[in-house]
Amino acid sequence: MRFKFLALALPAVGIASSMAIAVVSVPKATAQIPLLPQLQAPSSVSNDSNNRLVTGWIYLDGRRLFQIAASRANFPERSEDIQKKLEKIAQNYFQSPPNTPVNVNIPKVNQLPVIYVNGQYLMTITSEDAGLREVDTWTSANQIAESLQEDLQQAKQERQTQFLIDQGKIAAGIGLVMMLMSLGVYSWQQRSKKDLVHSIASQPNTGSSNSQISPAAAQPIATQLNQQQHRHLQEVKRRLFQLTQAGIWGGGSFFILGLFPYTRPFQVIILNAVQFPLRLGVVFLVTYVAIRLIYALIDRFTTTLISSGALLTPESSERLRMRVSTFSGVTKSIATGICVGVGFLLALVSLGIDIVPLLAGASLVGVAVSLASQNLIKDAINGFLIILEDQYALGDVINVGNVGGLVENLNLRMTQLRDSEGRLITIPNSEIKVVANLSSRWSRADLTIPIAYQADIEKALMLIESIGFEMDKDPQWERQILEPPQVLGIDQFGDRGLIVRVWIKTQPLKQWDVAREFRRRLKVALDQAGISISVPQQAIWVNDEQLLNFQGNGKAN
Repeated sequence: MRFKFLALALPAVGIASSMAIAVVSVPKATAQIPLLPQLQAPSSVSNDSNNRLVTGWIYLDGRRLFQIAASRANFPERSEDIQKKLEKIAQNYFQSPPNTPVNVNIPKVNQLPVIYVNGQYLMTITSEDAGLREVDTWTSANQIAESLQEDLQQAKQERQTQFLIDQGKIAAGIGLVMMLMSLGVYSWQQRSKKDLVHSIASQPNTGSSNSQISPAAAQPIATQLNQQQHRHLQEVKRRLFQLTQAGIWGGGSFFILGLFPYTRPFQVIILNAVQFPLRLGVVFLVTYVAIRLIYALIDRFTTTLISSGALLTPESSERLRMRVSTFSGVTKSIATGICVGVGFLLALVSLGIDIVPLLAGASLVGVAVSLASQNLIKDAINGFLIILEDQYALGDVINVGNVGGLVENLNLRMTQLRDSEGRLITIPNSEIKVVANLSSRWSRADLTIPIAYQADIEKALMLIESIGFEMDKDPQWERQILEPPQVLGIDQFGDRGLIVRVWIKTQPLKQWDVAREFRRRLKVALDQAGISISVPQQAIWVNDEQLLNFQGNGKAN
């Protein structure tokens, strides 16, 4: 009894919602998908904006019934008139007793077929309407009459109690499936996170065992790249999981709306509201995922190249890793620019904008911009040559003019350095004419050691040489020192004493650490040997004749 009351009450309160009929202009040839109205832009076949032909669909309970056509000026009035008449006809038919047939008559008025439904006038079939189906007006009228009979009977049947109960069961089943699918996706996401953490925690040291390069030397950069790769893949998975959850709940809810005649019109409203935002969202998501995947692929390729050790030698290992890291960053920036550009064009296409004239205009704008931004072009060309010729890379210490520091960022446009005081210095690549690389392939500690003139120089030279030999054999420093230190001998006679010059060839960026340790050991050894390090001194010689004159003048006074 409760369901009978519901069946009687719903038509009374739901007539307005069931008659949410929308007219949306679409092209002539469009297939109808049940429960999923398709919305497209108006089509036109005439050059005159007021007289061009516009087509549109008539909807009942969210389903398309038939297509009409009229000039642009007359289409809104005609479609609204047909909607009102169809709404009135449907209300009267839904309130009629069960099993009441739908009577559709097609008399001729002014040589045109006119459609009457249950004795009520609906519309007149015009040649434009018939032209949509590429048939004559009478054939078109018969087709519309058949569609009206079937759809009105189906709409009334869908308002019966048993049908609503059956659809409610289907909706409950769909809701249960949605919950199970959402729970499964969530469990999969959590398991994926745990697997990622486990893989990072149990990641072995990178580096080839057959390579001459120590695995510990290759491990930091390779591990960093592996972690970046995992982060990018995890970000892609996270976005895909979010999209899957949104698709499960959004798609399931949208499908449930299409099960009932009272809620099916909301499908049309939703499609009208989210059509363009949904297209833009899909383009944005695809672009974002593509960028992340490209980042992961670049990191994967870089990690494989570094970890394999196939191209590495003891002399070029660190340098090649720095170059690969630099190429990786520059390639990512280029890939990002390309993906963003393609995504922007796809967004314009999704909005229905013709990009062919835009591309033609962009070429002209590009020429104008290139003429106006020659410095940017110079920056890009010089940056490309810097990377290609390996003038310096990320992690190098360089001097450019009056500034210098560690290369923190390098791309086609600029180079950023961090100096010893922590200042970030940005230099356009076109301004870099002469660069001094202090860490390319190997470095050198250049030491000048002052020895007092009174000291035993032979003993001092032997002591300096022995300190260098001991440090070269020290396990803590032997990897940082590439060759035995060279004691070049007395470089000059200075105001501080005898200047002894020492060269120590080191790994890149290790010359300062090696020099500090060498000075410390040498100071201790010199103190133990009783050899003093000279301090600035100056001798004054007085001429005898001048001294005599001075003494004579003093006596005279």
